Amino acid sequence: MATLIDTNVLIDVFHTRGTYTDWSLARLEAARFEGPLLINPLIYAEMAAGYATVTELDAALAPGLFQREELPWDAAYAAGHAFLQYRRTGGDKRSPLPDFYIGAHAMVRGHKLLSRDTARYRTYFPLLSLISPETHPL
Repeated sequence: MATLIDTNVLIDVFHTRGTYTDWSLARLEAARFEGPLLINPLIYAEMAAGYATVTELDAALAPGLFQREELPWDAAYAAGHAFLQYRRTGGDKRSPLPDFYIGAHAMVRGHKLLSRDTARYRTYFPLLSLISPETHPL
């Protein structure tokens, strides 16, 4: 089964050495043995901020390691409605719509999602198969 990799896990691995670095590395390795590791254009765009050139970004997110998958149109609808529910229940504007799109992408395609941002995904995408520190501790 394919796993969509959330940006926060990639940042742990490529940019920061902190509390979750070892967890993120271990979970990426485990997911790789279960199926393809996926990114989408939103994840790619969020990662771009950490690289001076597209060549550097493409080297980090090499297609041999991370398959690129386009955003599905049906995920756009699911993301929009999840974001609307979030806003109606008092969510602030600091939570960007792309996070909802990442969750919706994984959900509509039946992918697992590897992320540390568990609360939002569990709340708005309860059927999503989530790999998180809570569900898969070291």
